[in-house]
Amino acid sequence: MRSINGVVRQIQLPQVRDPRGDLTFVEGNIHVPFNIARVYYLYNVPVDAERGGHAHRDLEQVVFALSGSFRMKIDDGTNKTEYWLRDPRKGLYINRLIWREMDSFSQGVVCMVLASHPYDEADYYRNYDEFIVAVNEGIK
Repeated sequence: MRSINGVVRQIQLPQVRDPRGDLTFVEGNIHVPFNIARVYYLYNVPVDAERGGHAHRDLEQVVFALSGSFRMKIDDGTNKTEYWLRDPRKGLYINRLIWREMDSFSQGVVCMVLASHPYDEADYYRNYDEFIVAVNEGIK
């Protein structure tokens, strides 16, 4: 049985304070535990929308709320937990074989995702039952 804390954890990025505005940066293999192969972001998300609803075979991600807030519902096949993302310096690292759902988006939210691999539809588990079988069998 895996622990959520072993495969999902919060990451805090550095902050450079300046009277003209703060600056935060992220570097692959330094602030996140992988080389960053893809960056994407969600915006214009309706407040009643639900996103995610999948897991990945190999992909690792760090998810940030750059503006606004939203809830991440995390499921490793055994344990379920929730995280609220609302601070642009704090991200949520999500390892492979973790089911994620996103909801409760605030007005004007901007969500940024750093990913370890380019997009590959074959990497997705979009069916929860198939995800559970993979977790129980310890497969990709």
